[in-house]
Amino acid sequence: MTLVLAVVAGVLIGLSLGALGGGGSILAVPVLVYLLDQSAAQATTGSLVVVGCTSVIGAVTAHRAGNVLLGRGVAFGLVATGGAALGAVLSSRVSEDVLLAAFAALMLLVGGLLVWRQLRHGRSGAPRHVERPRLDDPIITFSPTFACQCPRALKVLVTATVVGLLTGFLGVGGGFLVVPALLLALALPMRYAAGTSLVVITITSAVALVVRAGAGTHPDWAPVVVLTAASALAAIAGALIASRVDTARLQSAFAALVLGVAVYTAAQALPGLA
Repeated sequence: MTLVLAVVAGVLIGLSLGALGGGGSILAVPVLVYLLDQSAAQATTGSLVVVGCTSVIGAVTAHRAGNVLLGRGVAFGLVATGGAALGAVLSSRVSEDVLLAAFAALMLLVGGLLVWRQLRHGRSGAPRHVERPRLDDPIITFSPTFACQCPRALKVLVTATVVGLLTGFLGVGGGFLVVPALLLALALPMRYAAGTSLVVITITSAVALVVRAGAGTHPDWAPVVVLTAASALAAIAGALIASRVDTARLQSAFAALVLGVAVYTAAQALPGLA
């Protein structure tokens, strides 16, 4: 029965990822906790597997489509690894109620952002074509002389560290988190921020997973593997669905689902904090 639930949940997550271009992985933690009976620590670790594997597949697809700035993604991801490692360590030192309450707060934020994006998209109309950006002047150079654009360097350092910290602590790292960070720190056009974010997510998820494994936090691998495989396969179907249905309605339904799960998660976690 557990594996059947993992398949069903994985299909739902994959369909949302494929049809909407992201967001579905945030459902992995509640699914692992409330449907598959894993602890919060196990669930946030298992979620990194789902997030990381999905991001690898998405990054390859986006790179083939020319929507990834690989150098910038790798550089930002490497800077974020410090925060990812710290977040993974901190997650093992807080209670499960605190972990789930923090996750519920994040889901409420994400749900609100999804609603806001829907309203904004309805006013702004269709997106415009964006030319591939040229490389900026490097932030730090050592030749022929040392030079540093320190305000930009500080922005990248702080933003990447926060992204890594949340990825490591809560086991998430979807486009809702990384895309705004890339827009803020590197000023990438939205089209390239979305594709490049998958490279960042892959790196930070891998680092956080390694740190958690070293600390002895291991999920129940059978349902996690089934969940990941079902999600990856369903994402392909989701991409086909997106070309045939009104994605605006799907996005509205997904936003409502995220908010509903967030409220349920908060209701379960908050009494334990009292």
